[in-house]
Amino acid sequence: MKPKTSIILSSMMFLQYYIWGSWYVTMGTFMSKYLGSTGIQIGAAYSALAIATMISPFFVGMVADRFFAAQKVMGLLHIIGGILLFLASRITTNGAFYWIILLYSLAYMPTIALSNSVAFRQMTDIGKQFPPIRVFGTVGWVISGFMISILGIEQTPLTFYMAAIVSFGLGIFSFMLPDTPAQEKAASSAKSVMGIDALVLFKDKPYLIFFIAAIFVCIPLSFYFGFANLYLNQSGMENTAGKMVMGQISEALFILAIPFLFNRIGVKKMLLIGMTAWILRYLAFAYGNMGTNLWMLYAGIILHGVCYDFFFVTGYMYTEKKSNERIKSAAQGLFTFVTYGLGMFIGTWFSGFVTTYYSTGQVYQWRNIWFIPAYIAVAVLICFIFFFREKKEIGVVK
Repeated sequence: MKPKTSIILSSMMFLQYYIWGSWYVTMGTFMSKYLGSTGIQIGAAYSALAIATMISPFFVGMVADRFFAAQKVMGLLHIIGGILLFLASRITTNGAFYWIILLYSLAYMPTIALSNSVAFRQMTDIGKQFPPIRVFGTVGWVISGFMISILGIEQTPLTFYMAAIVSFGLGIFSFMLPDTPAQEKAASSAKSVMGIDALVLFKDKPYLIFFIAAIFVCIPLSFYFGFANLYLNQSGMENTAGKMVMGQISEALFILAIPFLFNRIGVKKMLLIGMTAWILRYLAFAYGNMGTNLWMLYAGIILHGVCYDFFFVTGYMYTEKKSNERIKSAAQGLFTFVTYGLGMFIGTWFSGFVTTYYSTGQVYQWRNIWFIPAYIAVAVLICFIFFFREKKEIGVVK
């Protein structure tokens, strides 16, 4: 791959995730302050992205990949997304805000797969060439958090303005990306898009246990994504968005250790480390404060790298190792569909009801709230220890 192409694709990834980081982290705080939203309403808004995650594979696999050039569809969706983000900043009611965010999520989520497709089609060795390009996506998310803090716009609608401007920019830039024409052999059925062929993996008991655990782990994850920024702001932390990017920085650092540890200590121990980190994170949030226990708040943020990498990234690798060549793509699609789709949908609604239950008006009983995802993580960990029996050597499911 030519250096020029590498720079173009890296810039695409940077902007792709800069947009997401610009509005997603602070949306709960925005809704609480400007819309007077309850926990249920905040959870519902975050569930929009989960709904879009379940729907977007159909659009990409059955429509975009079969009939249109990926970069052109991506450009159009980002321009539409920019308009919707601008409208989101102007909305004053929770009902209208939910529908705008849902429409935006339906426009944005397909662009993740489309951006990957544009990148993959230019590469001769995906294993070596994709990681250094994809890491610029994490860099984009981190820089967006820093920009929110530098500009002092964290608790204002200007976060949506910033995301809208970058979305327009990426939309125009997308039309200048390397040509990625429609694929004649793209997925043509709902069965192949949803990964139904990969259900054969459930014949393997360890993988089935892991798969069920992955769904339930999305519940604690939803508490962090939906309410951590609001919690830290209400705790008195300043420039919270800029400090929360420490979670993405730790994610980028810990991911480097995964290939080594995956083969050295085995998948079970890695998953156990990840789930233990979930418990520690929420206990840190429950007992942290801006006084003597300030370090706990930072620990809860930094643990994001271990929580995410040692469970979800390891989970993708475990799924890849378990699958034979015929079902690899279907297996990854199924894992994404059920976790970031179904699991996050359940988690966002559940976290919304819990935070509403433990609040009066907009005064939240945060310690009680953070105990709930900690309890869930403990339950998942105990069940996982008792039922997961994967050996260090992973066998492929035939």
